[in-house]
Amino acid sequence: MSKKNLLLLPGDGIGPEIMNEVKKLISFLNTKKNLDLVINEELVGGASYDKNKTPLTDDVLYKAQDSDAVLLGAVGGPQYDKLDFAKRPERALLRLRKELRLFANLRPAICFSELVSASSLKPEIVSDLDIMIVRELTGGIYFGEPRGIEPIQNGERKGINTHVYTTKEIVRVTKVAFDLAKKRNKKVTSAEKSNVMEAGLLWKEEVQKFYDENKQYKDIELSHMLADNCAMQLVRNPKQFDVIVTDNLFGDMLSDEAAMLTGSLGMLPSASLSEKDKNGRIRSMYEPCHGSAPDIAGKGIANPLAMILSFAMALKYSLNFDEVSDEIDKAVRAVLKDGLRTPDIMEDGKKKVSTSDMGSAIIDKLN
Repeated sequence: MSKKNLLLLPGDGIGPEIMNEVKKLISFLNTKKNLDLVINEELVGGASYDKNKTPLTDDVLYKAQDSDAVLLGAVGGPQYDKLDFAKRPERALLRLRKELRLFANLRPAICFSELVSASSLKPEIVSDLDIMIVRELTGGIYFGEPRGIEPIQNGERKGINTHVYTTKEIVRVTKVAFDLAKKRNKKVTSAEKSNVMEAGLLWKEEVQKFYDENKQYKDIELSHMLADNCAMQLVRNPKQFDVIVTDNLFGDMLSDEAAMLTGSLGMLPSASLSEKDKNGRIRSMYEPCHGSAPDIAGKGIANPLAMILSFAMALKYSLNFDEVSDEIDKAVRAVLKDGLRTPDIMEDGKKKVSTSDMGSAIIDKLN
């Protein structure tokens, strides 16, 4: 079995704590499952700024480009809020996404039946919910030019961001969504604002054209929905959705909303993927959906399951260990069924455990 190289970027806040549980899991899998995963660990975000005065060094970027997959914990903290915008920890994420050409962000929103009471919605609305949001990640308003803050008359200023998309950018992320839908429940909803935005109208037209011209997807149901209505429908009747494909801005918002349907951001992983290069290689980065949670950092109470499930996604989408990935998913469900809970998902009658205890419990289920 050939070696697989993983770059671990724990980052800030609770990032190092939850990444430690993945390192424990990798050590176990290398020993018991003979996976032969080789890990390198580097600084990113605020941790990198503290040492290098930049949130992402060129050396770490090059290592990311040479890795089979990148696992990222979390970045940011209040101590960095007054930094110049270009130096803030979050800029590391944007640069990694851009330089690795990670154009498709996969954000599953799964409501484990064991955690249905943690959601703020009624159990019948969210029980066994399983949505996949596919967010375009390298275009749109976050990267469009011109952008910036400029002085105007009377001592005032104006902020400028440009929302722009091309046919190629829309088509390639649409294909990802349809390929996922073929393996799921064969339903795609495209979300945009075609009623007020030309870029949204282009999005709708190009998604429809892709569907009409690619007969291999005719068994999939395609629908179009305005993004604000999609936000409302996620709260009203989320089970109507299977795969939602949308742009960078709306994907950012809708995926966070969908995440909270499940009760806790601490449970949800994500994957960001590139196109195949000339050698057939896909670059990738995996990270939990939650932030760095500086208020609980160092207390040993962070939920590591989103980080562990992100690693499971890496095993499936980048490392070709589908069976092991499925075993980890089952182990997570088993641990939750046993009643183990970190504070963010704690319920009456359950057993409160630490970050380390939760990680060890997953490994025990895999033995």
